[in-house]
Amino acid sequence: MKALAVSIVTCVTLSASQAFAQCGGDFRSFVDGLRAEAIARGHDSSSVQSFLAPVQQDPAVLRADRSQGIFQSGFIEFSRKLISQNRIERGRAMAQKYDAVFDRIARDYGISRGVLLAFWAFETDYGAFQGDFNTLNALVTLAHDCRRPELFRPQIFAALELFERGDFDPARTTGAWAGEIGMVQMLPEDILNNGVDGDGDGHVTLKSSAPDALMSGARMLSGLGWRANEPWLQQVVLPEGLDLYLTGLETEKTVEEWESLGVRARSGSLTQGLRASLLLPQGKGGPAFIAYPNFRVYFEWNQSFTYVLTAAYFANRLEGGQIYDAGSPEPGLNGEQMQQLQRKLSARGYDVGEIDGILGAGTRSAVRDVQRQLGMPADAWPTVTLLQRL
Repeated sequence: MKALAVSIVTCVTLSASQAFAQCGGDFRSFVDGLRAEAIARGHDSSSVQSFLAPVQQDPAVLRADRSQGIFQSGFIEFSRKLISQNRIERGRAMAQKYDAVFDRIARDYGISRGVLLAFWAFETDYGAFQGDFNTLNALVTLAHDCRRPELFRPQIFAALELFERGDFDPARTTGAWAGEIGMVQMLPEDILNNGVDGDGDGHVTLKSSAPDALMSGARMLSGLGWRANEPWLQQVVLPEGLDLYLTGLETEKTVEEWESLGVRARSGSLTQGLRASLLLPQGKGGPAFIAYPNFRVYFEWNQSFTYVLTAAYFANRLEGGQIYDAGSPEPGLNGEQMQQLQRKLSARGYDVGEIDGILGAGTRSAVRDVQRQLGMPADAWPTVTLLQRL
């Protein structure tokens, strides 16, 4: 749909959903529309002009958005790529270096240090690689693109507010291709709502200040629903004969109910009094985990199941947790086979989302259901055997 420059009066009367729908068309006209809307929101016209003057469409952002192939990996492969002994050692060194900051996070938000350390490691390798995409160009390019304008358009106006505070340079602020900024990669709107001046210098500087970045990340997790001083993930051993249809995030039981079915912690004991789900990221032959309520908060940070599980597991490792037992899972599908499976599932009426070759929540749920119909172990892990049966 072509995005046209609109009058101030029209901008004022646009509903949120109508504003979000503006995307596509001539890029300069789209920017003119952003300028008019910003002024209608009450921003000074000269400030808006300075903010948007350097913006350019960035084709590299769109290429990055469409080529997230790493999320086609299974949990075991993905976690082995991201977790190294060097990252563990550096994480523990950072925990010691910023011990007072992590103590403050634990006191104020009840979030264990491994959680923030894992995000810090995966997002920017502890701040070493924060991305070199111009943030404003990335946000405007993605808002102009019609895939997810409802996500990125509000971030432009949040960045404008940061600019007016002196905490964003439209020509020089850089970060990830999707517009995230700083050591733990937060979008402008999240910085506005959750930014913390952790080092006391009067500014929230997520690119150069680890205390600012870590405290801001903790405040965001807390606001997303993190339950203070509770666990998030634990490795478990499942009993023979357990109905695997009970596994997956769709099913929750109390820890006591899981124990009555024979589920046991691989080491230590399970945390009583909480509801939890059982996860088999690579099916009945692979590792098994119990996911507590805090695990679901991870999906507010990143919606990839594989990323979330790896980050949650790595948080445990950074705090001395044991390496998971990989077991002997049946091989999964490659990208082309996964797309074939998704098309077959879609033809059966399942909503698997985009046919993208990525094992997302919709595909997992559909696989689990179809496995049960076919009399197979319903572990939500798609295999060549399942593909042939379909």
